[in-house]
Amino acid sequence: MQPINEMKIEFLSKSNNESFARVVAAAFVSQLDPTMEELADVKTAVSEAVTNAIIHGYEDTIGYVKMECRLYEDSVEIIVEDKGKGIDNIELARQPLYTSKPELERSGMGFTVMETFMDSVEVKSEPGVGTLVKMCKSFKSLKGKQN
Repeated sequence: MQPINEMKIEFLSKSNNESFARVVAAAFVSQLDPTMEELADVKTAVSEAVTNAIIHGYEDTIGYVKMECRLYEDSVEIIVEDKGKGIDNIELARQPLYTSKPELERSGMGFTVMETFMDSVEVKSEPGVGTLVKMCKSFKSLKGKQN
């Protein structure tokens, strides 16, 4: 299926860019006219994915985070990618309450939150190369509607 619209942005791995990414994704997805709750779900998932890239991917260094959004008739696909340190054990990292940085008082719920608010979350990572998180969400409020 071909997307009806798509966009790509890149930004530095600075913590204040997390809110920027969230707002950009929400503004882009708004074209489909989802409910406020559906929009909040997307914003929350993007926040978690971008925060993971900044905090865990690049740690104390600065690099680029890339975000892509593809809109379909009643759904969105969002990819957040970094070229940071990667994840050694994806299965472990996806466990609720697991955190590789307990000293930062993180809850270890990033992937769990993404999985809660999106229909699917795929994670590809290679240590020393980076991580790609692909999230998809169908908007139930738009099923059967034509935009």
